[in-house]
Amino acid sequence: QVQVVESGGGLVQAGGSLRLTCAASGSILSINHIGWYRQAPGAQRDSVATINSGGSTNYADSVKGRFTISRDNAKNTVYLQMNSLKPEDTAVYYCNADLTISTTWGPKGYSYWGQGTQVTVSS
Repeated sequence: QVQVVESGGGLVQAGGSLRLTCAASGSILSINHIGWYRQAPGAQRDSVATINSGGSTNYADSVKGRFTISRDNAKNTVYLQMNSLKPEDTAVYYCNADLTISTTWGPKGYSYWGQGTQVTVSS
């Protein structure tokens, strides 16, 4: 059974920092593309930062220079370091991982979402 679990959310004052962790577990052969997304109340889910298997990254314009995505392939883990947080960063943050997993029928690719972690930035 494959799981993708986020952690590290919480309440922080504006200007503060948080580090989110996304850990994948199970019969994982490789983590391909993986990203962080966020959804504020009443809004759509938007991409925040992504990283591919080669380590190339992309960021939303609103977080460039403040957020950093990184990955530890040995631990099947991706991090999102968030600095200089603003009230508008308040949202539920989700991890989405494109994984190649081992199945009875051989390697298969699937996309998994975590359950989300709440980030609240007070002014």
